[in-house]
Amino acid sequence: MPSHIASLLLQLPDNIINEITEIRIRVNQPLLLVLDNSDIMVPQAGKTAASEAYCCNSQDLSRIFQLLCKNSVYAFEEEVSQGYLTIPGGHRVGLAGQATVFAGVIKTIKCISSLNFRLAKAIPGCADSILPYMVDRECGRIVNTLLISPPRCGKTTILRDLIRQLSTGKPSLGIAGVQIGVVDERSEIAACQNGIPSVDLGPRVDVLDTCPKASGMLMLIRSMAPQVVATDELGRQEDVIAVREAICAGVTVVATVHSRTVNELYERPYIGELLAQKLFDRYVVLSSRLGPGTIEEIFDSRQEKVLYTCPDEVGICG
Repeated sequence: MPSHIASLLLQLPDNIINEITEIRIRVNQPLLLVLDNSDIMVPQAGKTAASEAYCCNSQDLSRIFQLLCKNSVYAFEEEVSQGYLTIPGGHRVGLAGQATVFAGVIKTIKCISSLNFRLAKAIPGCADSILPYMVDRECGRIVNTLLISPPRCGKTTILRDLIRQLSTGKPSLGIAGVQIGVVDERSEIAACQNGIPSVDLGPRVDVLDTCPKASGMLMLIRSMAPQVVATDELGRQEDVIAVREAICAGVTVVATVHSRTVNELYERPYIGELLAQKLFDRYVVLSSRLGPGTIEEIFDSRQEKVLYTCPDEVGICG
């Protein structure tokens, strides 16, 4: 951040800073912070009222974008063409502006008009309520599990903690530590720096960073012999093919997908095929109704409910 914006953020009370999930910066609009269940506008220096919020200008966005790209936009062209940049800590910065398209393919985004800093947080233990539903008690096997939620409902945070706990082991559930391969296409799960995870994923994890999910899953199976493969945000046809191949090879898959309900997934191309073929044993539906990480329902492979409502009074990522 430019120093004048950084100082505005650093002067905020700790209770607000600790609740920030997004920092939204738009040309000619107020500097906006998205908290767990609300948003606030950041006042100008020396002001307190929301009506006196700091208004971001095009120079602010241009400077922030240059800082994100380390003054070498060309070096980050591939990420920019996907509409985001990943920065240390696993935080993702979404981009909006003028797309440059060639032969129907987005080559880059220029004239950046909006930035959205989505802040990643590690919350050890946030997956405790889900883990018991992921174990086949008869054989002790981890079952294929799909976390389902709209954006900003804690699915990546929960996935990260599931990986950590499965890798470490959970004796109370009869889970010995398992070998896990993580395909981290957007560097959000492991927050790797120079290929080394910067968050605790446990002692039995191998990470393929910035690798496409489809090729990464199959590469890990061939090279690292994982018992479990974990990845984030399934969606493309090649992702579905790789998941099917992994499961048919006897490897457990734990993944996430964007949706509000299981029924909506049936309407999505490719993903609906996985449901129809009953390849996943558990579907965990998340929301932010009681805060990020609210467990709404857990289904089995036949889409029969095994848990109806969140057992907690608040979201498990809140």
